Amino acid sequence: MRKIFCLLFMLMLVSVGCFAESFNFGEAAEQFANGMGIVQIFQGDGWKYLVMVALACFLLYLAIKKQYEPLLLLPIAFGMLLTNLPGANMFHTEMWNDEFLNPDSPFYHSYRHVLAEGGLLDVLYIGVKAGVYPCLIFIGVGAMTDFGPLIANPKSFLLGAAAQLGIFITFITAHALGFTSTEAASIGIIGGADGPTSIFLTTKLAPHLLGPIAIAAYSYMALVPVIQPPIMRLLTTKKERMIEMKQLRTVSKTEKIIFPIAITIVVAFILPDAAPLIGCLMLGNLMKESGVVERLAKTVQNELMNIVVIFLGTTVGATATAGTFLDIKTISILCMGIVAFGVATAGGIIFAKIMNLFLKEKINPLIGSAGVSAVPMAARVSQTEGQKANPRNFLLMHAMGPNVAGVIGSAVAAGILLSMLG
Repeated sequence: MRKIFCLLFMLMLVSVGCFAESFNFGEAAEQFANGMGIVQIFQGDGWKYLVMVALACFLLYLAIKKQYEPLLLLPIAFGMLLTNLPGANMFHTEMWNDEFLNPDSPFYHSYRHVLAEGGLLDVLYIGVKAGVYPCLIFIGVGAMTDFGPLIANPKSFLLGAAAQLGIFITFITAHALGFTSTEAASIGIIGGADGPTSIFLTTKLAPHLLGPIAIAAYSYMALVPVIQPPIMRLLTTKKERMIEMKQLRTVSKTEKIIFPIAITIVVAFILPDAAPLIGCLMLGNLMKESGVVERLAKTVQNELMNIVVIFLGTTVGATATAGTFLDIKTISILCMGIVAFGVATAGGIIFAKIMNLFLKEKINPLIGSAGVSAVPMAARVSQTEGQKANPRNFLLMHAMGPNVAGVIGSAVAAGILLSMLG
C-alpha cells in the first residue's frame, strides 16, 4: 500500500511539472484579476455600475417592502441588477442599435448572431424586440377583463378616450423640448398608464429609451392611489363628488361574446397598426366569455401570464444599463411621465364635467379619472374618493367602464402614433 501511495505521489509531481511548463501562473492570475467585476468598477466610468446597482436595490425595496406593482417591478429591478453587474456580459446594448438591425447597414447582424454571441438576456430580449411579450400579456389581460360595465354604459368609451389626452399633450410637449418625434411618442404613451402598451410602442419607435420609459410607466401605475386623489379633489366640488349613479343594467352573454369580435374588426379596419394589441386583448376576452375553452382561459390568466411577465420584466430591466440610463434624458422622461399621467387623469374628469352639461342623468366626474388603463386600481380610487364624499356612493362598477375603455384607448393611441411615425 505504501508503494502505491509513493507511486501516485510521484505521478502527481510529474503532472504538475509538465503543467507548469505550459502554463504561466502569473499571466493567469493577472487575467483572473482583470476579469473581476470589482476591478472594473474602478476603471473609467465604473462608478456608474455602483449607482445602477444601488438604484436596482431601491426598486427591489419598493417592490418587496412597499408592494408597488411587485409582479413586474421586481423582475424589472432584478433585470436592471443583472445587466449592471460588471463583466457578467448578460446583455449587450450594442447588439440592439439601429445599425446592428438595419439590413442596409454594413454593421448588420441577424438574430442568429444574437443567439450565437449574445448573453442570456440578449436571447430573451428577442421576444421584446419582436413585440411578442406585450401581446401575450394582453391575451392574459383580456381573459381577466369584464367588459360588461362598458357595454352597459357605452358613454364610458368617451371618458376612456378623453383620458388619452395626456398621451398627445405630452407628445407635443416632449417634441417641443427637443426630443425626436419617435422619442416624444414613446414618452407620451406613459400617460396611458399601460405598461405593455408602453413597451410595445417604445420597442418599435425608440428602443434606446425602453428602460426608463418602462420603469416610469410601471412606477406611476403603482402610484395611482397617490397621484390621482389630489387631482380629483382639485378639479371637482364636493357636490359633484357626492353624485349618486343608478345601477347598471345586466349585460347578456350574447353581448359579451359579440363585443370582442366587433371591436377587433372595427379597430383593425380603421387602424391596422393597433390590431396586434387589440386583437390579443379581445382574443383573451373571447376565451373567457365564450365559455367553451375554459381550460385555455385559465392557462392564459395564470401560467402563460406569469411566465411572460418574468421574461418581459427581466429583459426590460436589462435595457437600463449604466450607459443609457444615467443621462439627463432619463430625468426628463420621469418628469414628463408624471405630467402625462396627471394630464390623462384631468382629461377624463374634465370631459365628464362637460358631459354633465348635456345629460339629464348626471354622472359622477370621479369616474372620469378611471379612464387611464391602470385596471382595476384607478376604478378603486374613484370608488374610495366617492365614498369619502358620500358613504352611499358605489362607483366601482361605473368606474370600471372608463377603466377598461382606457385599455382599448391606449392601444388605439399607440396604433395611431405607430402609423404616423413607425
